[in-house]
Amino acid sequence: ADGRLAWQVYARPAPADDGTPRVAIVLWRLGFSRAATEAAIQQLPGVVTLAFEPYAPGLDGWIAKARAAGHEVLIQVPMEPPDYPRSDPGPHTLLTSLPAADNVKRLEWLLGRGAGYVGVTNLMGARFTSSEAALRPVLAVLKERGLMYLDAQVTRASVATRVAEEIGLPRAFTNRILDTEASRPAIDARLYQLERVAKSAGSAVGIGFPYPVTIERLAAWTGTLRGKAIRLVPLSAVVNRQRPT
Repeated sequence: ADGRLAWQVYARPAPADDGTPRVAIVLWRLGFSRAATEAAIQQLPGVVTLAFEPYAPGLDGWIAKARAAGHEVLIQVPMEPPDYPRSDPGPHTLLTSLPAADNVKRLEWLLGRGAGYVGVTNLMGARFTSSEAALRPVLAVLKERGLMYLDAQVTRASVATRVAEEIGLPRAFTNRILDTEASRPAIDARLYQLERVAKSAGSAVGIGFPYPVTIERLAAWTGTLRGKAIRLVPLSAVVNRQRPT
């Protein structure tokens, strides 16, 4: 009511922009595995952003625990994949076949699962994020609620970043998925690529799963950044900074 925006109110404070290249890391699909979620919260620096599945049991408790450890939080919104319903991310999945009002109703249920998050990102959703007609009303609701949107870019055909810009929704997008191959050499290579993107473009976002090897490599990598003149920041600190290619 007083005009404050959720993505700013719940943001982790970030240092002033001094021109240093910025990298944000998001770990997603959290909340179902207690061991993986605890490891992400406790073993990674608070500056790493954590994204939780909306159906996770005890979601409010997980969000509170993550925020107490300094992490920014996202909620993952299940969206229609290309092979739906063979791949089904849940009963409240946003679908291209539904009227906008029905998708908004589903979205509001999902957003009501917790509090204290800066924004949302898609869970699956290659078909949904490719449909401007389906996506635009959903992103408009996120803007009205003062949230930000991270386009996980699970498909190159995603129109989410463009539509977010057009309606003035605070946004970011993923430059690299870190662990499509969950091995030390592959993850290290993706982190190096992320460094190069940040140095050339000013900001970059990487996203990964809570695999033990991912958490291990991220914990090691974050300790090297000061010597590389790269700053690790929460996701909110790269909002609207990336330029789509």
